[in-house]
Amino acid sequence: MNKNRKNSNSMGQYRELLGRYLFPQKGTLIGLTLLLFASIGLQLINPQIIRYFIDTAQSQGAMKPLFTAAMLFIGFALIQQLVSVIATYFSENVGWKTTNKLRVDLAAHCLSLDMTFHKSQTSGSLIERVDGDVNALANFFSSMIIHLLGNVLLMAGILVLLFRENWLIGTGMAVFVVFAIYMIQWIRQFAVPVWAKWRQANAEFYGFIGEHLEGTEDIRANGAVSFVMNRFYTMLRTMLPLRVKAFLGFCAMWNMSIFVFALGNAMAFGISAYLWHGHHISLGTVYLIFFYTELLAKPIEKIRTQMEDLQKADASISRIRALFAIQSKIQDGPGAQLPAGPLSVDFQKVTFSYDEDQPTIDELSMTLKPGEVLGLLGRTGSGKSTLARLLLRFYDPQSGVIALGGTNIRDCTLIELRKRVALVTQNIEIIQGTIRDNLTFYDETIRDEQIIEVLQELGLGAWYEAMPEGLDTGLASGGSSLSAGEAQLLAFARVFLTNPGLVIMDEASSRLDPLTEQRMEKAVSRLLKERSCIMIAHRLATVQRADHIVILDAGRVLESGKRERLAADPNSRFSQLLATGLEEVLA
Repeated sequence: MNKNRKNSNSMGQYRELLGRYLFPQKGTLIGLTLLLFASIGLQLINPQIIRYFIDTAQSQGAMKPLFTAAMLFIGFALIQQLVSVIATYFSENVGWKTTNKLRVDLAAHCLSLDMTFHKSQTSGSLIERVDGDVNALANFFSSMIIHLLGNVLLMAGILVLLFRENWLIGTGMAVFVVFAIYMIQWIRQFAVPVWAKWRQANAEFYGFIGEHLEGTEDIRANGAVSFVMNRFYTMLRTMLPLRVKAFLGFCAMWNMSIFVFALGNAMAFGISAYLWHGHHISLGTVYLIFFYTELLAKPIEKIRTQMEDLQKADASISRIRALFAIQSKIQDGPGAQLPAGPLSVDFQKVTFSYDEDQPTIDELSMTLKPGEVLGLLGRTGSGKSTLARLLLRFYDPQSGVIALGGTNIRDCTLIELRKRVALVTQNIEIIQGTIRDNLTFYDETIRDEQIIEVLQELGLGAWYEAMPEGLDTGLASGGSSLSAGEAQLLAFARVFLTNPGLVIMDEASSRLDPLTEQRMEKAVSRLLKERSCIMIAHRLATVQRADHIVILDAGRVLESGKRERLAADPNSRFSQLLATGLEEVLA
């Protein structure tokens, strides 16, 4: 019963993927089916022509029928090759379209999942799932279903023609086909679980490689290369037995097919010899039976390789469906619109914990009026950056309400929310691409004139003019071709282009030297015009522009008030920080 349920689930997942990605290409599939029938017909006709040729030649008849038969054979063979080339082209085209659509859907799904998911997955593991598993399905989509059906029809056609020649040879070959398919299917059930484990080990391996290649500087600086390589070899030792088992499964299917084909040929020779010796069939028919037996091996062999592809597809489909089944805990709201202009911020008894044990934010309440600048201070781990993540709904609090402009952010769509709230951090992500791509993230609605105007307004006019290809100039991944100040100003430019109502600056200038930070002051002043702002502060110069100060400690508000009032109060925590140096706040 469990086996039946498993087979039912397997067929269900095939139907689901085929219905979603393959069947919409009905026109191409119909064309492929017609080409398939033409190919089958041509393969079945040619042996009949050869039999006619042999029997006519043996009877020492006229030469003209022989020439006619030869020309027909050559003509049909050429047409069959042409049909095969056209069918291959269309099947590969179908495969690329379906797998690319599947890649797009998987990538979009991964991007829609919340930060909890991404924290638990390495980039290499996700790449292997989005690309590696989909590649394993390329043949499944491009040709396997149609060709599997075609090979079944070809076998059926051969058996029908053999039964027409003689019931004995037809029965013998039918038994051979049933036995061959049964044996191949029996071996396949042992190989599928191994392929699933292999795909999982592959994903973990590439995740490990990607993660450690990204951190190569830290690994070298800490003298950890030998330890990383030791782990690398350990993973290889784990993967090798799985690969060997998977290969043995392949070899078992290969050897089984050779054994079965040998039995089939022996049976065909034996029955043909018996029938010819009894004058029940001609010499041409003997050749016909032999040719059809050899031709019968072709669809069985194809079915064997397609079953091998299917066992790979089984593992990949299961992993893809498991990924699709993961749902983000952060769901779109009904679509409430945030008001235009600077946004107010209101935290009402908000509690949040990453591990649902020790709260990072504990019953926190605070308010920021529209257009105000809030300086957010606190020791490391006090919850400052967590507030920024909650405002962008990277996470949702376990209790309490966060409102922007008087609207609960859970009522907004994620796109609407993240268009109106911008985050600038100390870690600037520069992608490998053009300046335009880095500033717009491929939003083609942003005009080049807007981008250039923003760059000039931020003091990057001279830098831009020095770029050899303007906005089409390529930037290296990670921003290695930029100074820290240039990268930070480009981050500000991104914010300008989205025109948010609330800007969160998460220690955005902490990595800059004082001279570069002074240069950025003008950019910050322009950035905050007609916008609300939360500054997770690090330096005195940054906090001095704040209207309101909040000091956090263990996720609670330790102190809150107007900056001038707190600075003038010698008993306030903020005043003490000013007296001793603001950097102490991060100690």
